[in-house]
Amino acid sequence: MLADAVPLYTLLFAETGLTEAQISALFALWSVVGVLGEVPTGALADRFSRRTALVAGSVAQAACYALWTAYPGFLAFAAGFVLWGLGGTLVSGALEALLYDGLTAEGAGEHFARVYGDVHALGLVAQLPAAVAATLLYPVGGFALVGWASVGMCLAAAFVASRLPEPPRAVAEPVAEPAAEQRTRYLSTLRTGMREALRRPLVRGAVLAVALLASLDGVEEYFPLLAGQWQVPVTWIPLAVVAIPLAGAAGSALAGRLGLYRLRASRLALLLAASVPPLLVASVLARPGGLVAVAACYAVYRAVLVVGSARLQERIESTSRATVTSVAGLGTDLASLLLFGAWALAGLPAVAVLALLVAAALPYGLRTVGSRVRGRAPT
Repeated sequence: MLADAVPLYTLLFAETGLTEAQISALFALWSVVGVLGEVPTGALADRFSRRTALVAGSVAQAACYALWTAYPGFLAFAAGFVLWGLGGTLVSGALEALLYDGLTAEGAGEHFARVYGDVHALGLVAQLPAAVAATLLYPVGGFALVGWASVGMCLAAAFVASRLPEPPRAVAEPVAEPAAEQRTRYLSTLRTGMREALRRPLVRGAVLAVALLASLDGVEEYFPLLAGQWQVPVTWIPLAVVAIPLAGAAGSALAGRLGLYRLRASRLALLLAASVPPLLVASVLARPGGLVAVAACYAVYRAVLVVGSARLQERIESTSRATVTSVAGLGTDLASLLLFGAWALAGLPAVAVLALLVAAALPYGLRTVGSRVRGRAPT
């Protein structure tokens, strides 16, 4: 369970006696909660505090693991996924908003792409020690030890989040006012974010581009399956697969350092499109060496995703930054269904074609007007 170790918690479900249908129902519940909660929780972060949203998200995931560990069973697993889903939506949007506004307040907004890339890279690299820790803890104390260790890690993350600086915002100042007034202010924040995300052309385009780009990340779930299909021995699959997110981490970290942020949207599209043909060749050969092409493509993809996310943040003008970013997150959840459908239809070749279509959309979604973003609406 450490760091979202999917194989471990799916094994916990199976060991507890859940059927495949029940496990699928849990994942479906998780997805539904994410879709329904994405934008409303983004508005909560904008109305009150992005830092508090990050803390609450980690605490919610800790509560999920605590439930699973203390009361393993279908109802506890379902309640845990509701908590985890809500926790994920609280973090989605709030992190980017807090980081961008914090850097801007310090006069370092131009460094967002580099810092955001580093944050993404660290998240990917963290999968390695988390997997090692889970592997070492499980033989000693089984699911219980891994579960309680996961609770501790989430609470530690909540503590770290609570120490992050948050620039003051008038809209986030706590005030003693009636519940009806609080509700009115919240709905106003929600409407402002939705209006900016859907009505301002440059923001709308960037929201669409980021949603489509981020949806491609769902292919990560299929990396172990690919390795098995491409004749990688079972004992070597974990090591072979972990190299792919590490390549993605390198791409994320280098995005802000190699000047990719200064590339035109058309060149970003060409960069992403150029990484796809090797995937098609690898899928035809179906050999272990094909994972090198997957890793290279994933590195390029993560770099382009960081640039796209940075351009979205640059275009947002209202105080509802987390809400706008959450709209992109909602789009990602919905667009991910296309990826899963593509994989079910024809595996990696279909996903490669989908990636080419996403690349074709980037010149529209990430276009700029002159040297600056124009047409900005007043806050």
